[in-house]
Amino acid sequence: MSIPQSGGGPIEHHDQLAEYLASGCKPKDDWRIGTEHEKFGYCKDTLKPLPYEGTRSIKAVLDALRDRHGWAPVEEGGNLIGLTKDGANVSLEPGGALELSGAPLETIHQTCDEVNVHLREVKDIADEIGVGFIGLGAAPLWSHEEMPLMPKGRYTLMNDYMEKVGTMGRAMMRRTCTVQVNLDFASEADMVQKLRVALALQPVATALFANSPFFEGQVNGHKSWRSKIWRHLDDARTGMLPFVFEEGMGFERYVQYALDVPMYFVYRDGQYINALGQSFRDFLKGQLPALPGEVPTLSDWADHLTTAFPEARIKKYMEMRGADGGPWRRLCALPGFWVGLMYDQGALDAAWDLVKGWDAETREGLRVQASIDGLQAEVGGIKMHDLAREVLDISEAGLIARAREGAGGLVPNETHFLNALKESVDSGQVPADELLARYHGDWDGDLTRIYADYSY
Repeated sequence: MSIPQSGGGPIEHHDQLAEYLASGCKPKDDWRIGTEHEKFGYCKDTLKPLPYEGTRSIKAVLDALRDRHGWAPVEEGGNLIGLTKDGANVSLEPGGALELSGAPLETIHQTCDEVNVHLREVKDIADEIGVGFIGLGAAPLWSHEEMPLMPKGRYTLMNDYMEKVGTMGRAMMRRTCTVQVNLDFASEADMVQKLRVALALQPVATALFANSPFFEGQVNGHKSWRSKIWRHLDDARTGMLPFVFEEGMGFERYVQYALDVPMYFVYRDGQYINALGQSFRDFLKGQLPALPGEVPTLSDWADHLTTAFPEARIKKYMEMRGADGGPWRRLCALPGFWVGLMYDQGALDAAWDLVKGWDAETREGLRVQASIDGLQAEVGGIKMHDLAREVLDISEAGLIARAREGAGGLVPNETHFLNALKESVDSGQVPADELLARYHGDWDGDLTRIYADYSY
């Protein structure tokens, strides 16, 4: 999850809220790719999740990354809770999952190199101390009580609030992992077209990356249980944002949505101040109960934007949020999928033509059925398997048109990053299908086998 934002004075007029979002607009030559991924850590002998402290712990991994690989520490309340280096950061999810938030890079070749270096560094440290890391959309065996809450003030507040809204917020915090990609936009119109395509096609990503068919030691009936968890978290801050497809969509309309999202906190002097359920609109008027008389800064606004969790969201860039965490090679496939669709205008137009006739019911139906059935989902005559094949063709064409070389010019473009997804479309099988086949086959119902067979 996001770290505290910085760099903004007091908000003196309402227009600054939309201007903050608009300040992210960049010319195409400056568009970048930022890839984030989370993975669960565990002790190899017990197969239990990592505690924060101890010889085999999250802190031990962070310490080693800092000391051996030149990462700078990020601390909160005297606790090491993250690392930064070269525009990237390593952070902790609430239940101890380790996240790499990659630097903004020009090509998928570069972002995949970054992922590979990070995973090699983590694996070398983990192997030495008897720890493993695994990429899945949801923790397959662990109960809520087994997952330690990391020592971050934001998480303490969220943990309390999640008991009061929805039914699965605490499961999201501690027992889910994702991979996402962050992309740029050139203008308000470009943002609107990209956000509409991102939301409409997020179910395709959910289906292709579905990788969480187990929960609490059982087959759960979903290819992506992580997606189901997000659907039952908090209706005020999640979902498919139907208003994005309405006339008049723009930065100000997104501002109005975000202002209606209940607050979690205000960050002041290294402390998270409880503002649970309070209104940013009141904050703008100096009437926030948590800080009476104070008005927010742009940093407060930036923080607040990180507490909305729709399937795709905007800040100064756009985040694609619909995919389960997964195997090593699929961490590079997600940026491949979305960059191909978003960073070539011909591909973006083709993707929009594909989805522009869908209504909100269709988009939500695809979201739900992708979670349950993966590529076998079908809604209103739309077959996910056929849709995924068509979308991948558009993405591949976009990557060919981008023509970003790799390996010193030996690789002409970025299309090979889609190979894992093309294999899924060819076979009709996504990672969840493979896991279920193993569970009912050579694992003979022994779910502990997942750790030896699927860890990084």
